[in-house]
Amino acid sequence: MKEQLIEQNTAILAGQENFLDHEIEEYFIQSATEDLERDLEDAAVSLHNRTLALQRAQIVDALRNKLEQDDEDSRLILKTVQDINLLSWIIIDYQQQVHQKEQQLTDIKMERLLQKKYGGEKLQQNHTMEKRQKEKQAYVNVYEADKVLYEIEQVRWITTIIQHVFQNIIIGSRINWAEDEYLKAIVLHLEKNVVSQ
Repeated sequence: MKEQLIEQNTAILAGQENFLDHEIEEYFIQSATEDLERDLEDAAVSLHNRTLALQRAQIVDALRNKLEQDDEDSRLILKTVQDINLLSWIIIDYQQQVHQKEQQLTDIKMERLLQKKYGGEKLQQNHTMEKRQKEKQAYVNVYEADKVLYEIEQVRWITTIIQHVFQNIIIGSRINWAEDEYLKAIVLHLEKNVVSQ
C-alpha cells in the first residue's frame, strides 16, 4: 500500500495521469492514510511500553544501588520490599481462596440445579403413576360393577326359570292348589317375577 501511495504521488508530481479512475485513486489514498495512522498508533504504543520498561529497569537499578549502601534508607527500602512481597503472597492466597469459594458456590448451584431437575422429573413420574393408578382403579371399579350386575342379572333369570319350572310342576300335577293353603302360598309367591323386582 505504501509503495502504491508513493508511486501515485510520484506519478502526480511527474505529470503523468495514467490512472484508471479518480475513485480508485481516492480509495488508495484513504486506505494508505488509514494504514499510516495505524502504524503511527502502533509505534506510539510501542514507544510508550519501551519507555515504561526502561523506567522500571532504571528504578530497579537505582534500588539495587541504594540497597548496596547498607544505610538507614536502604534498610527501610528492603523492609518495604519485604512487606510488599509478604502482602503480595497474602493477596495471592486470598485470591486462591476466593477462587475456591467461587468454585464451591458454582458446584453447589449446579448440584441444586440437578437436584431440582431430578426432583421435577420424579414429581412428574409420581403424578403420572398416580394418574395411571386412578385410571386403572376406575377401570377395575367399572369392571367389577359390571361383573356384579351381570351376575345379579344371571341369578334373576335363573330364579325366574326355576319359578316357572315349579309353577309348571304344580299346575302339571293336576293338584288343586287353590284349596291347599300351603300350595296356594307357594304358587302366589312364584307368580312374583324376580326380574321385575
